[in-house]
Amino acid sequence: MIDPRSGREGNYDVLIDKGRIVKIAGKLSGRMKEEELEGCRRIDAGGLLVAPGLVDVHVHFRDPGFTYKEDIETGAGAAARGGFTTVVLMANTKPCVDRVDTLQYVLEKGRRTGIHVETCANVTMGMKGRELVPMEELAAAGAVGFTDDGIPLIDREVTLEAMRRARALDMPVSLHEENPQLIENNGINRGRASQFYGVGGSPREAEISLVERDLELALQTGACINIQHISTKEAVELVRRAKKRGNNIHAEATPHHFALTEEAVIRYGTLAKMNPPLREEEDRQAIIRGLADGTIDLIATDHAPHSAEEKARPITEAPSGIIGLETALPLAITELVEGGYMTMMQVLKCMSLHPAAMYHLDAGYLAEGGPADLVLVDTSAREEVGEFCSKSSNSPFVGRILRGVVRMTVCGGEVIYRHG
Repeated sequence: MIDPRSGREGNYDVLIDKGRIVKIAGKLSGRMKEEELEGCRRIDAGGLLVAPGLVDVHVHFRDPGFTYKEDIETGAGAAARGGFTTVVLMANTKPCVDRVDTLQYVLEKGRRTGIHVETCANVTMGMKGRELVPMEELAAAGAVGFTDDGIPLIDREVTLEAMRRARALDMPVSLHEENPQLIENNGINRGRASQFYGVGGSPREAEISLVERDLELALQTGACINIQHISTKEAVELVRRAKKRGNNIHAEATPHHFALTEEAVIRYGTLAKMNPPLREEEDRQAIIRGLADGTIDLIATDHAPHSAEEKARPITEAPSGIIGLETALPLAITELVEGGYMTMMQVLKCMSLHPAAMYHLDAGYLAEGGPADLVLVDTSAREEVGEFCSKSSNSPFVGRILRGVVRMTVCGGEVIYRHG
């Protein structure tokens, strides 16, 4: 068992009752009364790693509006299979989550799944970047943060005021950092990939410029911000410097950005097209170093389902994004742990404890009295990426053999996924 909050690691029994952890102790069953044991359901986790249920703070379940790609039920199923017991949804649905009634629809539907489904609200009305949403009203109705993910905030004054109001609410603002004024064809790095396809592509400056601006605004206002799906070495360094000046700065890396480069776009085409794009090997290595030294404190999937028909369009017309919930943990184990860059404890902090803390969620740890949200993982087993619980299958990792197989996911004390 590994608990990233306390740092405890070792062989333990875990007793669960009414959705909470009652006791954690070595050889606990040997000290329980016979009548107590008779009332227990026993799960033998011998040979497995027991960890907190994973927390993903950047997913798209496409509901409402695009449910042919994914819906809240199928997204929750994909999350459970990947070991995630808590997810935070992005708000770029149709309609987007800029009103209380849409927020309530998402939350109510999420409550009927087997996992904890939280959602952000938008920052601006209609995601148009001009008028702020009623942030206080949406916060009171259950939003856990604010984002226009998918569309960057370009207006400096709007961004500044959003941070001021989010700071007063003690809620994070998550930022998609790509300046469209510098981009000719998004989803494709300006470099070898753009040259291969004969297009202009997306230069690294598009990310760097907005990251630099928003870090300064966050330090000025004290707002908690999350630099989403970081992709450039320069942005990693900007975050590293900013974190030395304030503890309100967070950054996330996706598994595809620490596992792949723009060569994947050349090889897999639209299946490896995403925003921001996959970049160069130096950028990939900088992201890994950032994760290892704590500069990047979150691993988030940016789970972005699209239909096969959409991804079959030409490279400049197909939508950006890949699914990621069902491959995230195996990719982290394969690329980061097996690669010798991070320990399992470090990975679990980035995939459970830190994201939960940023959103003030009761998740991401294992402790007596804490939530009975757990993932049971065979960290030595290998499995080929193939069929998905998601409605979509847009992934460049199909056919790849990865280390780490989720055998069981438990949420609120209930088994919500069992391998096979």
